[in-house]
Amino acid sequence: MKKNEEELKQIAKVIRKDIIKMLTESGSGHPGGSLSAVEILTTLYFNKMNVEPEKARNLDRDRFVLSKGHAAPVLYSTLARRGFFDVEELKNLRKIGSILQGHPNMNEVPGVDMSTGSLGQGISAAVGMALAGKIDKKDYIVYALLGDGELEEGQVWEAAMSAAHYKLNNLIAFVDYNGLQIDGPCEEVMSPAPITDKFAAFRWNVIEVDGHDFAQLSSAIDAGKAQKDKPTMIVCKTIKGKGVSFMENEAGWHGNAPNKEQCEQALDEIGGEE
Repeated sequence: MKKNEEELKQIAKVIRKDIIKMLTESGSGHPGGSLSAVEILTTLYFNKMNVEPEKARNLDRDRFVLSKGHAAPVLYSTLARRGFFDVEELKNLRKIGSILQGHPNMNEVPGVDMSTGSLGQGISAAVGMALAGKIDKKDYIVYALLGDGELEEGQVWEAAMSAAHYKLNNLIAFVDYNGLQIDGPCEEVMSPAPITDKFAAFRWNVIEVDGHDFAQLSSAIDAGKAQKDKPTMIVCKTIKGKGVSFMENEAGWHGNAPNKEQCEQALDEIGGEE
């Protein structure tokens, strides 16, 4: 199932288009932080993770926790394109009765390993999953994605301390470091910097990458898997709203959906095949 870099780039374009179309249809949601995380999830689900849609609850599978649960559109599109559920379901984002609500629900959506939404709690759940894997002598890897603004939550650092204490080398997390949150630049709201130094001080293996570069992401994940006694944090420098000119680096697109005209422009800019 592993895809080469060119295939990953094409899948990323499809996922970006899905995100734009889903949010336009729903009239609400979070485009900025969904678009910035596309390459991360594409690399995981189409190149690195041990998951099988037909065995979505296999106890030996790798796990993924979207700690920044508001970026649900990128997870939904990735899961649908990976075969966990019908792509047509994406049209029902945030609609009454749909399985695809504003935050992921593990009891409703095939492939979702943890219900998330309250920032800071997802990484704690991921730590628990990784610790359980150690206790049960399982070989699975737990992956988690945090937002940079989410690092302002104190619970994140309690989880980080626990992960290092228990030497959870089966935990690989990512920070989507796009520099913006709903209220503006992270550095002005409540600066989480220096992110790399902080996780290193908490005794994590820390790797910095361009979060839109598939080769760098792949190498960093491999390095994380090779760790013997530390959890790994991959700090991904990204662009909020990546791929859509009028959304890039604009905090206003954290939680606003495009209208039909904006949708058409965005889809044209992203390009690629459906």
